Amino acid sequence: LFFLLSCRKSKGKPNGKKPAPEEKKLYLEPEYTKSRITDFEFKELVMLPREIDLNEWLASNTTTFFHHINLQYSTISEFCTGESCQTMAVCNTQYYWYDERGKKIKCTAPQYVDFVMSSVQKLVTDEDVFPTKYGKEFPNSFESLVKKICKYLFHVLAHIYSSHFKETLALELHGHLNTLYTHFILFIREFNLVDPKETTIMDDLTEVLCSSSGSSSNGSGNGSSNSAGAQNHVKER
Repeated sequence: LFFLLSCRKSKGKPNGKKPAPEEKKLYLEPEYTKSRITDFEFKELVMLPREIDLNEWLASNTTTFFHHINLQYSTISEFCTGESCQTMAVCNTQYYWYDERGKKIKCTAPQYVDFVMSSVQKLVTDEDVFPTKYGKEFPNSFESLVKKICKYLFHVLAHIYSSHFKETLALELHGHLNTLYTHFILFIREFNLVDPKETTIMDDLTEVLCSSSGSSSNGSGNGSSNSAGAQNHVKER
């Protein structure tokens, strides 16, 4: 009898632990993906207007996205705690923060988001980086800084979907989140601001939300077919 009980306890896994079931992605349910606060053609909205300087366009949009994503996160921030989100995780990928000296820091999700928002706030309010006064030039490193900002903002959006979509639904803010995500993704694709490999983790959502917003295979088709296999183990970044 003892032998049978022992076998029953350890069945399925050598260490006796049950394999973690793959969670169903609630944000991919059709009843939620169709929710938007507007049906505007975002593909046209993100295009650089005539006679507008590219850096000015990148600066104004990046600053706006920062404020909107920060606001969106604030709606669920009370649910994103050091206990509930012990790592900055999106699906099976774990992100680490790197300080100014390049030192890798393992932190909770709220700590990571705080690092992101604090560093971006510092940049967008720095006149030497995001100039607002007439005649002041953008730094040579401006585009690379915008790319870095957009990468981190994407991590925050992806974490909201991955870990806090239920709370977003309860607050009835999923339409706002979908609209913000669609606008942001089409913007970063229009100007190649984030490596498609970085956004592959959310390709399934991107395909659903952006396919009806004027987005063709520009950056999305390359990674989507490989995304399923890429999620089979925990990755670190």
